[in-house]
Amino acid sequence: MYTPDGYMSAQLMHPGRPKFASGDWFRGTDQEFKEEALGYIAYSGPFHTDEAKQTLTHSTSVSLFPNWLGQTQPRVVKIEGDKLHLTNAAPIKSGGKETYSYLTWKRAKPNT
Repeated sequence: MYTPDGYMSAQLMHPGRPKFASGDWFRGTDQEFKEEALGYIAYSGPFHTDEAKQTLTHSTSVSLFPNWLGQTQPRVVKIEGDKLHLTNAAPIKSGGKETYSYLTWKRAKPNT
């Protein structure tokens, strides 16, 4: 989500994550907490664009992954109609490997 006043929020979740057996957010098992974190990433903060370079930078104010706090996350941007294609500008460590992520977002219809 990108707001007109320059803030963004990303929430990415694997579908079908298992529920906690206890139904209590603070009383999960170690395995439930592990699965919860492995299936979700979230971060939010201000964003900045550079149209000439076709880049977008997310400044991370809050993040599920603590290493991203206070960091910037540069993205390469491509817009096609109502779709926004993003990839990280430099590789990030993921699963012990240097990787690139490719995401495609579709513009949501306005709430009425």
